[in-house]
Amino acid sequence: MQNIPVVRPAIVAVSRSCFPLALSERRRSAVVKAYGDGLYECPVCVEQEGDVDKALGDVRAHGANALVVYLGNFGPETYETLLCREFGGPVMFCAAGEGDGDLVDGRGDAFCGMLNASYNLGLRGLRPHIPSYPVGNAEECARMIREWMPAARAYIGVKGLKVISFGPRPADFLACNAPIKGLYDLGVEVEENSELDLLAAYHRHEDDGRIAGVVEDMRAELGRDNPYEGILDRLAQYELTLLDWVEEHRGRSAYVALTTKCWPAFQTEFRFVPCYVNSRLTARGIPVSCEVDIYGTLSEFIGTCLSGKPVTLLDINNTVPASYLEGREMPYTQQDLFMGFHCGNTASCLLRGAHMGFQRIMKRDLEPEGEPDITRGTIEGDIKPGAVTVYRLQGKAEGGLSAYAAQGEVLDMPTRSFGSIGVFAVPQMGRFYRHVLIERHFPHHAAVMFGHHGRSFFDLLRMLGVQEFGYNQPKSLPYPTENPFEN
Repeated sequence: MQNIPVVRPAIVAVSRSCFPLALSERRRSAVVKAYGDGLYECPVCVEQEGDVDKALGDVRAHGANALVVYLGNFGPETYETLLCREFGGPVMFCAAGEGDGDLVDGRGDAFCGMLNASYNLGLRGLRPHIPSYPVGNAEECARMIREWMPAARAYIGVKGLKVISFGPRPADFLACNAPIKGLYDLGVEVEENSELDLLAAYHRHEDDGRIAGVVEDMRAELGRDNPYEGILDRLAQYELTLLDWVEEHRGRSAYVALTTKCWPAFQTEFRFVPCYVNSRLTARGIPVSCEVDIYGTLSEFIGTCLSGKPVTLLDINNTVPASYLEGREMPYTQQDLFMGFHCGNTASCLLRGAHMGFQRIMKRDLEPEGEPDITRGTIEGDIKPGAVTVYRLQGKAEGGLSAYAAQGEVLDMPTRSFGSIGVFAVPQMGRFYRHVLIERHFPHHAAVMFGHHGRSFFDLLRMLGVQEFGYNQPKSLPYPTENPFEN
């Protein structure tokens, strides 16, 4: 997967001066051994303020970009929080339990020290990751670190991300229009461009010698029986345009995500729809959201970092007819189901029977008669069944950030429809739809991770300082806006 960080974690043990330094060092080495390859063990144990710079200099020299502050004993609350403040990347705190049975000279009291650490972190306004139960033996702390890696990777990615957009939101499409200040609050850079800039760049690639190679790669993906073969030269030219733009405009940012205005003028001026190209870049780790959905592409990028796999962006689109459920045994009601759909932007590896098609909705207006031409360029098929996380990070109209996540699955159920589409099942979706999505004014676009990654997403939001979060609550836990007399 391209365009996402590689996490290189280091562990630094800390020790309060009135506790044995060797206890913290010994416990640190046990955690590293339990973790296995990939966790750098800093030899400097932080006991005094001067040790902070020594430890940071050592982990930086060894290329670490994520830091585990390990309380092998009670720990020096000031110096351990200075480590967090000065490191400049994602930081996690965990602490040693009393596992060896010696509660005299071998007692570390890190269970107590974690409380003082959290208080001092709060005084400094710092937001490291602290696991749900942050105290354990070597194997348990190693597991905590491994579980943190996806969130650490996404944190590094967000802080090094540039979102490049083309064009304003389509008219009468306010759902994707959100204040971009929230992006700057996260540390994300934004570059906004005109559709004309993109069109001019596309024309400059008209005779690009690389087009033939990209066309062959597309043919290998689509198969030789593609009925819309004639559109591939245009799509290849567009793909090269976007990839070159990314490299020419990356600047100081390590990672890039894109979003474009894909209708209504796009088809008439570019002479195709960009969905298939968007899917190919997204599959490589360079999300390209449609309809200038800046927070949509940010969400996709986060999901790519968290899952390490391709993601997609879909409309929470339509209900599932009751007739689809007839004769089926399942633990869901009709209100738990919906169809996630988009015109054709989901990577082929995530689809059953992936094939090139045309944008059926656009064709009704632009090419009502005859064979499709300028509306060709979608990638279509039913989304493969399996576990999913439906989620989004969104800038609110009144300022600030809000997010949600709901874990569920794509059912093994034919959609008998068009586009990139699947039947999604989310427990208590009906209530979630009303009391989170509608109540908190989320747009219809939802990002989708394949697998259950809600835990890592929540951990990331905490590190980023996003306080407002919604999820699909069980029936036993009413939403604040839920009418208590409803049932």
